[in-house]
Parts: sequence; C-alpha cells; structure tokens
Amino acid sequence: MKIAVASGKGGTGKTTVSLALAESAGRGCALLDCDVEEPNCHLFLAETVTEKVPVTIPLPEFAVSACSGCGECVKVCRFHALARLGKRVLVFPELCHSCGGCLLACQEKALRETSFPIGEIQVRNTDSFQLISGVMNVGYSMAPFVIRALKEYAFAAEHDITILDAPPGTSCSMVTAVRDSDYVILVTEPTPFGLHDLALAHQTLRELGIPCGVIINRADENNGIIEDYCRENQLPLLLRIPFSKEIAAGYSAGRTLLQTVPGLRESFQQLIGECRI
Repeated sequence: MKIAVASGKGGTGKTTVSLALAESAGRGCALLDCDVEEPNCHLFLAETVTEKVPVTIPLPEFAVSACSGCGECVKVCRFHALARLGKRVLVFPELCHSCGGCLLACQEKALRETSFPIGEIQVRNTDSFQLISGVMNVGYSMAPFVIRALKEYAFAAEHDITILDAPPGTSCSMVTAVRDSDYVILVTEPTPFGLHDLALAHQTLRELGIPCGVIINRADENNGIIEDYCRENQLPLLLRIPFSKEIAAGYSAGRTLLQTVPGLRESFQQLIGECRI
C-alpha cells in the first residue's frame, strides 16, 4: 500500500500528517521524504543516518581529440546545457536533463556518458518505522531524478505500507512523487489560498487517475469553504485537525503531532484502513 501526502501549496501540514501516518502504521512502514529540495521529516526524529546512497545522473563528456566542432550537439540541446567555443564544447551540469539527445546527434561519437552526483538517499531507522529521505545537492534543480531514485530504492524493499511526503505545489516534482501511489491525501487549510491550491492539486490527481481525499489542518469555523468544495466534487473529507496552540507549540519544539496529541492515533489508524479500501 502506497499512500502519498500532498497539497497544492507549502505550509499546510504535509510533514505533520506524514509523520502521524507513519507512527500510526508502525513496523513494516517506510516514510519517504520526497521534498528533496528541503527535506524536513528527520528534524522530528532523534535517530541518525545509518546508510547513504549517492544519486547520480548521466552527464555527457567529450573526447576533444574526436570532436570535429560541428556543433550539432549544441543545436539539439533544448536546455542550453552545451556551449561551443571553437572546437571545444562546454557542459553545464546544472542545466543538463540527461536526455541523451547530444549523444544521438554526435556523428563522430565524441561523446560518452559519465555519472555526475546530484544528491543522496539517507536512511534512518526508528522503533516504529523507517525514514528514507532524498536530499538534492545545493545548486541543482533536478528534483525528479532524486525522487525517482528514492522511490526505486524504497520500493525494492517491499514495505507493508509506504507513506510518501510529496513536495508542495503541482509541478513535475509533485507528480513524480505521487505517481504509482494507491491513494493520495490532500492536506489543506480553511483559507481562500488553501481552497485555490487544493483545487489545483485535485485537478492534477484527476488527470493522473489517482483516488484522493482531504484532511483539513488548522480546522476552525471557516471550514465551510473546504467542505463545500469537497461536497460539490464528491471528495472524501477524511479528517479535521483542530487549530490548536498546543499543536503549534509542540511542532515548534520538534515534537510530532501524535507526541503532542496521542489521542489522534486512533483516527490516523482508521484513516489508513479507509485508504486500503
């Protein structure tokens, strides 16, 4: 069972919900922190990293002696990752998308692919679940590569339940994270911004054909705008997490939601059961 936790915007509480789900699921659960540009699930855990796995991408490398300087590889690169200086071609790793087009365009076979590091996978083991985080190196924007490597590493172990803490928004990073999930939980807040971005995320999941439901975080008297949307779009409202100073204080002190409010554990266990149906 693979359950992704996503939202249309940042700051809605995806990490809070993801950690609560992992704690409720218990042994046999893996929590994947797919927000590789800014992973933060580990900040709530005392455990240290037990394993690191490098993430690399194929990057073109030139054999200067074989290059004729025709510039065909530069012309075919849609990402402007190559530049020609006379007969020399420069490669900009930060822009390369590893599509392989330049290798196909080179008639002299002056290019070959080498492995270039863009991040790593970090593994931490708690008493109740395993946290597997993707961490992208500073200065790079190839989050989907790291997310795919993270998922491939985690799925190879075949955990009973896998929780994926997806990046915010509805860009390619979020789509890469939630793809192949059995169910997606959309976390939102009862504000006009929350409603707007919830609608965007919901539309994205409809395009992908993935079933989803909604959790309202910081629920208060303004819940109506979210509840009306869920009702109109036949979107299950799974849970309401109250707007609480106690929860906010616990979060700022590095405590998880269930450490602050243990009574919510049963609600999250029931939620996991509903996602299985």
